[in-house]
Amino acid sequence: MGNRSQASSGRPSSGRRLTGAFGDEGVAGFLLDDDGVVRAWSAAAERLLGVRPADVVGRPAAELWPEAFAGHRGEGDAARAPVPERRAVLIRRDGGDDVVLHLSRLLEPGGCDGGGTVVIAAPAPQAAAAEGQVILEALFAQAPIGIAVYDRDLRFVRVNAALEHIHGIPEEMAVGRPVSEILPGLDAGAIEERIREVLDTGRPVVNAVHQGRTPSDPDRDHVWHVSSVALTAPDNTVLGVTDLIIDITDRHRAKERLALLDEAAMRIGTTLDVRRTAQELVDVLVPRLADVATIDLIDDVMQGAEPEPMGRGSLTMRCLARAAADPDVVNGIRGPGELQGFPPDSPHAQILADGRPRLIPVVRPDAGWLRDTADQRVRELLRCGIDSLILVPLRARDATLGLVHLYRGQGAQPFEPDDLVLAQDIVARAAVCLDNARRYTNEHTAALTLHASMLPRSVPEQSAVEVAHHYRPSRVHAGVSGDWFDVIPLSGARVALVVGAVPGTGFQAAACMGHICSAIRTLAQVDLTPDELLGQIDDMVPRLLEREHATGSAPVVEALKGSTCLYAVYDPVSRRCVMASAGHPPPAVVGRSGQVSVLDVPVNSPLGQGDPVFEPLDVELSEDSTLVFSSHSLLRPADTPGTLAARLSSVVADRGRPIEETCSAISDLVAAHLTVEDGLALLLARTRPLDPGKLAAWTVPCVPAAVADMRSLAVRQLSQWGLEHLACSTELIVSELVTNAIRHGHDPIRLRLILDRTLICEVSDAASTSPHIRRAATTDEGGRGLFLVARCSHRWGTRYAPVGKTIWAEQILEHVPTA
Repeated sequence: MGNRSQASSGRPSSGRRLTGAFGDEGVAGFLLDDDGVVRAWSAAAERLLGVRPADVVGRPAAELWPEAFAGHRGEGDAARAPVPERRAVLIRRDGGDDVVLHLSRLLEPGGCDGGGTVVIAAPAPQAAAAEGQVILEALFAQAPIGIAVYDRDLRFVRVNAALEHIHGIPEEMAVGRPVSEILPGLDAGAIEERIREVLDTGRPVVNAVHQGRTPSDPDRDHVWHVSSVALTAPDNTVLGVTDLIIDITDRHRAKERLALLDEAAMRIGTTLDVRRTAQELVDVLVPRLADVATIDLIDDVMQGAEPEPMGRGSLTMRCLARAAADPDVVNGIRGPGELQGFPPDSPHAQILADGRPRLIPVVRPDAGWLRDTADQRVRELLRCGIDSLILVPLRARDATLGLVHLYRGQGAQPFEPDDLVLAQDIVARAAVCLDNARRYTNEHTAALTLHASMLPRSVPEQSAVEVAHHYRPSRVHAGVSGDWFDVIPLSGARVALVVGAVPGTGFQAAACMGHICSAIRTLAQVDLTPDELLGQIDDMVPRLLEREHATGSAPVVEALKGSTCLYAVYDPVSRRCVMASAGHPPPAVVGRSGQVSVLDVPVNSPLGQGDPVFEPLDVELSEDSTLVFSSHSLLRPADTPGTLAARLSSVVADRGRPIEETCSAISDLVAAHLTVEDGLALLLARTRPLDPGKLAAWTVPCVPAAVADMRSLAVRQLSQWGLEHLACSTELIVSELVTNAIRHGHDPIRLRLILDRTLICEVSDAASTSPHIRRAATTDEGGRGLFLVARCSHRWGTRYAPVGKTIWAEQILEHVPTA
């Protein structure tokens, strides 16, 4: 008999179970002594192994079957003694089924080794079936996962102990009944559909997800992974289906929480608007975590103010946002924008005082804080079946901004500690976003205020030009950009028209714009020429930067370097316009007939670039011309001056249209090629020449006697204009200014009276020296001239020309004169 053996350690099995499995037929046994010699041989062993007793009795088993009994030498060779339980496989010589041997030591009644070994032999298929039965029984008895067997009618055939625990229903109640009868809290239709699919196709279904409630835990939803496999007979007939069921509730909830946190990170804080951010938060929380969510914010915080420390006591907050899975539930309660009060003993007030969240799994209607509270919201929700509450403070940078309320209805599972942890995580992230939005609102409000304070709220009264302006904010940073314009009345009925742009947006651009605007308004009153004024501004920029760097403060004025500006002065008497540019696009001029031209103004360098020369342009404008100033180029990238002329002509040519509408239409044309970060400041000035009847000028002889003549001429002119009430003060002003020019100036000397919105008296001469006002002593014989001029006039000053100077004084008209 040839043989091959495979030794392996086997799991102990009960004798009753093995005997029952093998039965009496086909099972054989024989006995080995301590030396491993065959001492007894049964007829069954002869039938099973095909070996007669005479051939084996008295011979060592290791010689007969060396591979199966290798090492079996009895107690004399303990190093190679067999284990108490041993399994070996023999191959029969006659080609029959393999034989499985089980070896066991004999024991005395007291449990001591009795000497010898019993060998039980059985055909391999029979042994495998028995072992499979053992494994199946162990699987049903010991497996930690639920196992269910269904027949072809979808009824339970068998249920293991783990599934009894999951369902809360013993096996005897389940066997023979369908799922729908014993588990009404589950979606029986989906379960039976899955089982039917496996029965019909024979293909397994892996990790199907089912959710619901079972009698073992009727108040809490559970989630299971279910894998289904068809049970087939040897002839491939489908007998039924086996389900393997794993409770993944904790894993599923953890996954849902992580998904909700990820969603919150993606959806909350997409803007820097406080209300929008709050609405994003409640939209994330409902319905994934709560049935109703409300956010209350401290009222001052909504306006961008810094939150104050919260003490104990009554408080009032404003509802900022809310969301509800069922909108009908919140119809009767206070909505966004309304104030809500909380008494000191309410959990809301306590949370804001100590900063700790609260979980109230079930809100009792008879709670003391509900009897006295002003929170009509909670009472109304309780009436609608909402009875589980989580309150989480909105805290950022160790300050409380407000409160988040989460509610669940009676049909849902009450809030648990894990829900509170999840709510805290989401609210903490949202609080940072809300605080960023609040701080941005505060900064943006300051930037808007600063920017608005620098732009003219209304155009100052002047007669030189008819003005219209339009400001278009940028589409980012909520409209705060560095684009600006200004209209500044000057002496001699002249007007300064200014437009500029500071790089960037936001508070920094507004601050830089404020520096430039303030400096230009100050220098304009000194009556500097456009090129001199820009030179002074250019010199100011590096000094401001040096001072800021020296103090180590934040680089607020960095954007001054590279800012652009165009400063133009129009004189309605001469119709001349002098302008200079610091890197700014030139204006366009539209004539009375609609002809458009772009002025050839030297662009020069932007401010702070180290080039102090700003070449001016002096141009005479025809009557009723329109100047178009813009903070950005009027030319589109593909434009030529010809195409620009065509576009502007179509808008400006309609002289009957109000200038404000024309300005708005041009703004639309220019804005079409701007980026989202570009703001636009547009200024239109339609020139109005001074009526010759409102101007009187004389050349003054350089002799003292000319003073009396100039007084007489001035009084006569005032009489023609109907300003006799100003004759006395005008005589004094003319006398003092002409006397100073004769004494201290040079030829030619000229006297000019201009009737505008004020009466302007000007005396010019060729000297560049400027007189200075002073307070004369009582013993001084002179030195009171300019003091008297200042007292008799509304304002006065000096402006310089390339040759000489002009001293001027203005008087307010008490009534409208006739020219």
